[in-house]
Amino acid sequence: LDALLAEPFGNWHVQTTTETVQLRVSKKGHALLHRSRAEAAQHTSHDQEAAHLIAPGDPLFTVLGATASKRRQVDAFLRVLRGAVAESGLAQAVRRDARPLQVADLGCGNAYLTFAAYRFLRGLDVDVELVGIDQRPEMRERNTAIATDLGWADTVHFVADEIAAVHDRRIDIVLALHACDTATDDALAQAVRWDAEVVLASPCCHHDLQRQLAQAPTPAPYDVVTRHPILRERLGDVLTDALRADLMRQVGYRTDVMAFVSAEYTPRNTIIRAVRAIPSVWSQQAQVSANGDLAGAWGLVPRLQTLLGDRLGSPSRHPGSP
Repeated sequence: LDALLAEPFGNWHVQTTTETVQLRVSKKGHALLHRSRAEAAQHTSHDQEAAHLIAPGDPLFTVLGATASKRRQVDAFLRVLRGAVAESGLAQAVRRDARPLQVADLGCGNAYLTFAAYRFLRGLDVDVELVGIDQRPEMRERNTAIATDLGWADTVHFVADEIAAVHDRRIDIVLALHACDTATDDALAQAVRWDAEVVLASPCCHHDLQRQLAQAPTPAPYDVVTRHPILRERLGDVLTDALRADLMRQVGYRTDVMAFVSAEYTPRNTIIRAVRAIPSVWSQQAQVSANGDLAGAWGLVPRLQTLLGDRLGSPSRHPGSP
């Protein structure tokens, strides 16, 4: 305080929780001090509380051992899920049908977002049943133990299997978060087979089309891009998710590709958001050829296109092929 008062200022205002102190130094160097009581209670906390969809102190995060960064990812993801569920009208539909909301997380891994999605969806005043699928038995054991600790073992189950091996379920919401490479395509195709109402897929790595780009001739004038490996890799990411989103649109989904959280929390922050709009039937429209023209121009065959062959016509052709 002495160091501050030594600065050559002529007026000082100090505000405390109970009063305001004003010090004015006159031209002759006299100090004039005035005190006044605060007219209203002063708040010592100036940061606004963030509106979390799951409170940071929720027991879920304690059991998961989630960091602040992971909690931000969870909250950002849940906001996308909330919007998609509201758009689909799913909560109202399952209440009307008096049945549980069925959710599948394909390639669930350590299931942070699996558990968060279940916790959030239960808050919509609906019953929820969730299955998490991952190839690794150790993930099933770990996640089953967490579900038991949280008291959710009756309605949250985990299976060690391949995504394509699970067929005998009715699923309303499909999640595929950071499923590696073509595992995202497997998850999207499975969601279409189930006629899932909401699909959220956050891809992780895009090796399939990147390999195809490296092997196929580049259409002019884009060789100025693909001659640089790092740019070819990024182009592979963009083409993969653009083609995925458009294929989902062709089979009856409203699709968006967006960043669901800042890249400072995870570099894999892209999410494909799909909400079923019409029955998934093949329609010969101009929009159909656009995907085939794009893939064909680059000599690419997207994995999802092959998997959706029965919905798109022939699995051996691009959708726009004659």
